[in-house]
Amino acid sequence: MIPIPLLAVAVIISIIGSVLRSRLVDDPRATDRQVLVADGVTAVVVTVLLAVAAIGAWIADPVTGGPYVAAAVLTVVAAAATGSNVVRLVLAAGGIPTRADNHDDPSDDEPDQTPLRGGRIIGVLERASVAACLLMSWPAGLAVILAVKSLARFSELRAPRASEQFILGTFASVMWACGVAGIGWLIAM
Repeated sequence: MIPIPLLAVAVIISIIGSVLRSRLVDDPRATDRQVLVADGVTAVVVTVLLAVAAIGAWIADPVTGGPYVAAAVLTVVAAAATGSNVVRLVLAAGGIPTRADNHDDPSDDEPDQTPLRGGRIIGVLERASVAACLLMSWPAGLAVILAVKSLARFSELRAPRASEQFILGTFASVMWACGVAGIGWLIAM
């Protein structure tokens, strides 16, 4: 079945893109635009792969049993691993800085620049949880995930630009995870 290898390739491309992006971030000669272009190229390639996987899943026969369990696990991994570039592009479009390798930590020069720490890891966990809830036919789990995240971040959301960063990052992350989970749903349909 073509969608399953395409999900795997999308995860691999995303990992390679993250490694190359890290190298660009560490290179003092690289501009912010070059880092953003690297995010954009990775996001486009991964999006095309996932779109082709969705089309393949739509036209293929349903998968059940053990192969579906493997496909569902791979779908959750793909949702978690492939969304970071897209979320960074959305944050950049919203005026939130995304250049630093650990963009969630405020710099010494601008302590209030990016107030929400740990966003990358939270985003990966959030996308994995959203995809898993949808694939287990438990959409109410999304409400639990978003409530826990909102309550945990509530005290931090008063910092400058924190609410914008929170809303943009959460929406982009959840929508990406829902889209990727849709591929897993199509595989079983």
